[in-house]
Amino acid sequence: MTTTLTPTREDTRLNVVLAACCLGQFLVILTASVFYVALPVIQETFAFDASSLLWVANSYAIVYAGFLLLGGRLADYFGRRRLFLIGIVMFTLASMLAGLAFNALSLIIARGLMGLGAAVMAPATLTVLGTTFTEQRQRAKAFGLWGAASGSGGAVGVVIGGMFTEWLSWRWVLLINFPIGVALFWAVARAVAETRGGNGPRRLDVPGSLSITLGLICLVYGIAESGRQGWGSTPVLVALAAAVLLIGFFLFDQAKLAAQPLVPLEFFKNRSVSVANVIAVVATAAMFSVFYFFTLHMHVVLGYSPIETGLAYIPLSIGVFAGARGLSPYVGVIGPRRILLIGLSISLAGMVWISQAGTDATFLADLLAPSLLLGVGQGIVTTGTAMAATANLPYHQAGLASGVLNTTRQLGGALGLTVLVAVSTAHTNALLGSGSTAIDALSAGYMRAFAMASAFLLLALIPALFAPRTTR
Repeated sequence: MTTTLTPTREDTRLNVVLAACCLGQFLVILTASVFYVALPVIQETFAFDASSLLWVANSYAIVYAGFLLLGGRLADYFGRRRLFLIGIVMFTLASMLAGLAFNALSLIIARGLMGLGAAVMAPATLTVLGTTFTEQRQRAKAFGLWGAASGSGGAVGVVIGGMFTEWLSWRWVLLINFPIGVALFWAVARAVAETRGGNGPRRLDVPGSLSITLGLICLVYGIAESGRQGWGSTPVLVALAAAVLLIGFFLFDQAKLAAQPLVPLEFFKNRSVSVANVIAVVATAAMFSVFYFFTLHMHVVLGYSPIETGLAYIPLSIGVFAGARGLSPYVGVIGPRRILLIGLSISLAGMVWISQAGTDATFLADLLAPSLLLGVGQGIVTTGTAMAATANLPYHQAGLASGVLNTTRQLGGALGLTVLVAVSTAHTNALLGSGSTAIDALSAGYMRAFAMASAFLLLALIPALFAPRTTR
């Protein structure tokens, strides 16, 4: 006689909590990648030029990075469930506004609001898991599935973006978040219990978040406009001066003013932490550009449809998964330094290779292999920076190290993309002025961006030499 175990009400609740946390994180990552395939169509819809198009991507990334650490602090102080729900509402409504955007400015503002909602929601997904699943085996399973959702979001996003853009409209890339957000809100409201981080004083560093976010916006604007108005123009100089003042205030605030700073500067006295974050900034500055320029080159130069562009990303996505998961059993043996050097070298090889693709490039001969190399390298570097950022740290500082690393990745991606767009645009304009055709000039500009990204990866090898050999 056999007996069957029926799931209890508590088991069902835990499964709903797990599904909600994974879906929330999946949405945050998906939103960052799903938009790239739609960029060429959006450019045509709202007549974006090369300098202004980058704001569609950067408005989300900058606001998300600027408020990510504050979002985690809010969840600890005012309740993880409450902030999870607030983040879902903000993210869902902002997605609706972006999907219904009537001009370029409304789209950019709505994307920024989506980044703010994501900054509130994302930290709550992880802290809710940590406070809900306390038994060791359940905890390992929960965090494993959360990591898988996070890792697969980028891969699935580009394919979904291609399908929706070609078969429906680019607007559905954003509008689909509404029914998903409603279902997610229901699941969290029904299953997640309220928890807080403690009863200590609630000291929020709002000036720190505002100053770093506004400073980055001014810096990105100044760099982006330099190609169109010149480095000596009044708007560019004013923007860069404001960026220096705001970012300077942020550093002063973290060092002297904030009672509980978002990023304690003494935290960076740890060499491993500093190395990991420098590499994250420089390497992400290179890798973030791949989605942007790769998409434009395939669609504008090679004539790929949105669905073909999305499918062309599958090798890169497979490479990311293989690079990250393939090293997992050996990370303790290899150590952060070797992992970072291996990953950066593979990424560099792929980036140099793809920078040679031109107007007559074919997928099988010119894009497939470098895409795989870039993906594998990116997966390895992501694993390596996470290892280095938390290597030899006390357990209670691991969460802070992870939050800071995610923030610097976003910042590096936003700033790197801005620099590369300026370089690409300047090269394209110079070729157009010398009589080149539009397609040849655009292709050469995109390839110049990949070449500059290769230089970033080469530069990242220097701090990697100072990463710890082993972890404790």
